[in-house]
Amino acid sequence: MPTARELLAFYLEAGVDCALSETPVNRLVEELVAEERPAPKPALFRTANPAPAPKPADLTPAPDAAILSARELAPQAASLQELRDLLERFDGCALKSTATRLVFADGNPQAKVMFVGEAPGRDEDLEGLPFVGRSGKLLDLMMAAIGLDRSNAYIANIIPWRPPGNRDPSAQETQICLPFIRRQIQLVDPDVLVCLGKPSSQAILNVTDGIVKTRGKWFDYDTGTRTIRATATFHPAYLLRQPISKRQTWQDLRAVQKALQSAAG
Repeated sequence: MPTARELLAFYLEAGVDCALSETPVNRLVEELVAEERPAPKPALFRTANPAPAPKPADLTPAPDAAILSARELAPQAASLQELRDLLERFDGCALKSTATRLVFADGNPQAKVMFVGEAPGRDEDLEGLPFVGRSGKLLDLMMAAIGLDRSNAYIANIIPWRPPGNRDPSAQETQICLPFIRRQIQLVDPDVLVCLGKPSSQAILNVTDGIVKTRGKWFDYDTGTRTIRATATFHPAYLLRQPISKRQTWQDLRAVQKALQSAAG
């Protein structure tokens, strides 16, 4: 039999973050009581079938409609604050209904380098800031190794809402949120863009290779107003599982440092 601690760990991993009631409810008993209710007596006169009760409307539009809506809305944001407000009102992504809060960004909007990950985790969902858990602490160390911190770097994710149980975002969820992160990159207008992990590099850099083949390479990224340098490296969460890859990541970070120095003239 699993211990209470093991059960709590399982529920947290499954995305169960809170209780809906202080006491358990036996749904089977309710169903049995409903079955024991007497059937309604037949009507003496035939009447027209009553109209079915209206079902509650699904507030989340179909994925294709949500993608089109995101593509239309994102360019309308004239500032990062307007983009954040727009996302707070946007109901096209179902992840919004299961997340605690929007995780928009952290760092300096005037920074010359921008890091983009995939999606928030539990710690990020609770605090409303990206990369604040274990992987966030490692990212801070990675940035510090090349003279960066959150005062001179900007950090965001493709998906601004936590997927339940920290599962991977679906392809549809990524496509719905992609116009917003592209607009965010355009508004920040960094000199260097760093994608953290495979999902981020594939979505933003439009590549199909995995992160092992993509990392360390340089790409021209068109922001819509100019072309900037973009690259990819391992996600900090991956490095926590595979610390042997830290040496390659250090090489990637040194290349980012050189690119920033070159952009500064």
